[in-house]
Amino acid sequence: MLNASRAGVDSIEHGMGMPEECVELMATHGTVYVPTLTTFARRVPAIKDNPRGRLWHEGHRIMIRRVREAHDAGVRVLAGTDSAPFGNVATEVEHLIAAGLPADVAVGAASWTARDFLGLPGLVEGGLADVTVYDADPRVEPGVLRHPRRIVLRGRVVR
Repeated sequence: MLNASRAGVDSIEHGMGMPEECVELMATHGTVYVPTLTTFARRVPAIKDNPRGRLWHEGHRIMIRRVREAHDAGVRVLAGTDSAPFGNVATEVEHLIAAGLPADVAVGAASWTARDFLGLPGLVEGGLADVTVYDADPRVEPGVLRHPRRIVLRGRVVR
């Protein structure tokens, strides 16, 4: 991670045990951080009492701390999921909030901020009509992410 941060890569995924020095390097280079906290949080119960899991637990604690430090340093943090069930971004948003990100930033990490990083337009005339509708504002009530009222994908209602 340190060499990748020094080289100015576009993004760093996971970041378990990331050295503190990486945060400032990522901010300087405009590197995006995608911690995938859900992937690691799911393993906590399985190795909770395993003495050999000490380094894993320390790496996980550091990763959680780096999420907030990265945000505070101006690093764009995005929500990523790469563990089954795939696409469970609502859980990742919850973990980002638990790590100290403001709810609006965590929701953005899974939506408009991620779209911007990928070079995709937001809600603009002529843009892709991908919309998810909730009963409440997820920036205020992030739990609603688990229960979308309506999903429109490529201009078609799918739910």
